[in-house]
Amino acid sequence: MHPIHIIGVGIAPDDLSEPKLRMICNADVLVCGERLLKRFESFGGRRIVIKAPLEEIVHSIREEMESGKLVVVVAEGDPGFFGIGRKLIRAFERNQVVLIPNVTTLQAAASRMKIPWESVRTVSLHGRSDPRPLFRALASSDLVGVYTDKDSDPAALSGVLVARGVEGFRMWVFENLGDVEEKVGCYELEDAGSCIFSPLNFVILQRVRGPEIIPQFGMDDDLYLHSAGLITKKEIRAVGLAALRVEPPHIVWDLGAGCGSVSIEASLLAHEGAVYAVEKDESRVEMIFENRRRMGAYGVEVIRGTMPECLKNLPDPDRIFLGGGLGTGLGILEETLSRLKSGGRLVLHIVLLGSLGKVRMYLRSKRWNYSLTHVQVSRSRDLAGDERLESLNPVYILSIVKP
Repeated sequence: MHPIHIIGVGIAPDDLSEPKLRMICNADVLVCGERLLKRFESFGGRRIVIKAPLEEIVHSIREEMESGKLVVVVAEGDPGFFGIGRKLIRAFERNQVVLIPNVTTLQAAASRMKIPWESVRTVSLHGRSDPRPLFRALASSDLVGVYTDKDSDPAALSGVLVARGVEGFRMWVFENLGDVEEKVGCYELEDAGSCIFSPLNFVILQRVRGPEIIPQFGMDDDLYLHSAGLITKKEIRAVGLAALRVEPPHIVWDLGAGCGSVSIEASLLAHEGAVYAVEKDESRVEMIFENRRRMGAYGVEVIRGTMPECLKNLPDPDRIFLGGGLGTGLGILEETLSRLKSGGRLVLHIVLLGSLGKVRMYLRSKRWNYSLTHVQVSRSRDLAGDERLESLNPVYILSIVKP
């Protein structure tokens, strides 16, 4: 059985070498997108157009290969970089796939900007409706490349970014790269929203100004906008985040998020996952939005609503932080534990002894293990030319691992 050959054609006609062109012409079956078919109109074998669902394409390729046919898949750019190569490598045995690279759209765009392309973090919105990977990338990277489609063209992208509060970035738009109608433009985010672009485009977002405050762990409380001292104090915040043990791909719920301090710092750890800051108080929700903007923590998702109703449409979490109190009963705790993934962690910050007793009794009735840490923090204060230590409220940090 012949292996399947996956060939990248680059972005311009000259990027396809003679040996690669001969390999395409000698194939029994040619698989490519509808736009590329025009470049191979003289091909005499069977042609399969790549379109959703891709599982049907994979099935057709497998049938042709098993019948002894030589199948060549042709992809724009480099098929191993945000292309069909990943899908086919997963669908077939490694020895059944020959991957032949070429120039990517990212490489070409970076060359037009005269920047090294390895410094560009790249995401794809092509065929995807979820912009969260883009928000996460913007929170931590100065250069972000975006593969777009008709629903996420640069104008639409501008609206999404402005609505999110993204600041300090310019948008480079590369239209018809490698073509005689190639056009490169640089826009302010707001200005791009009123422009019309070619359907064939690529975007690089370039940071030109850093956030007002660089987010980090254990930030001073006064760096956050908050009301009447209603914030998880930095020392307690640091211990709570350590107890959560957040990993990069995790889904994190911060319930009763207040001003969003825990959410913002957790997002530094869950930089490939998602952090949901859940808060019902309207004024605190606005503070989360503003803190997110000031710190460029665009990966934090803000959920406005009352628990547990507002949790129904959220993905099940790997980690839950519950620092906003339990209310009058254990309903919130029971609901959140039922949604927590097996092996996941829930961390509670408890101040009232009555609440601590209720939680311990509940967990013992379920025969769940937990760990309990008592944290007492004192901060120095000036007094009569000297210093004294002033105590903050003691906090019990209870950590649960779901069986």
